[in-house]
Amino acid sequence: MSTPVFDVEVHPRFDQEALGELIAPRDPLWTPRELRDLTSSIVTDHAPRLLDVVRFASPQRWWTRLALTDEVEVWLLSWLPGQGTAPHDHGGASGSFTVLLGELAETYRYPAGPIRNSLHSPGDSIGFGQGRAHIVQNLSRAQSASVHAYSPPLVPTRNYASLRDVPDEIPALPIQRLPR
Repeated sequence: MSTPVFDVEVHPRFDQEALGELIAPRDPLWTPRELRDLTSSIVTDHAPRLLDVVRFASPQRWWTRLALTDEVEVWLLSWLPGQGTAPHDHGGASGSFTVLLGELAETYRYPAGPIRNSLHSPGDSIGFGQGRAHIVQNLSRAQSASVHAYSPPLVPTRNYASLRDVPDEIPALPIQRLPR
């Protein structure tokens, strides 16, 4: 049996018990489907609170962590028109996101695979495995917000100049430990 690295942390504006039940410890990690179901449940069950917490900022995107356990981290992100990410992977973590508000365009690629595009609307949820690299952008004229989850937590992202630069294999990066 392993010793936890950190306790369950929940954003102070959220009910510890309600969100805590959704992120209850599991062994060992969350699957892409479980992560997708998690972000979808958080958006469905907590939309009014999420909309109350979310902020929109320029020039840098705004974000806040909603929850953190040994197995998963959950984030709320906002996107003004034109804001987006650089091409990146999640360092070997699986992930998901659910659109809370607006639309998000995603360009993605798995190693040695084709580059694909998707448009995600409010309520749309996706889960993805550890090999996915992507760009997420708000290409609309309206504000957007989304809930994201990653397992294992605290794995740094790796940026690329282009999705064409994604290698044939994406090695896992070490988990970053938070100071206690």
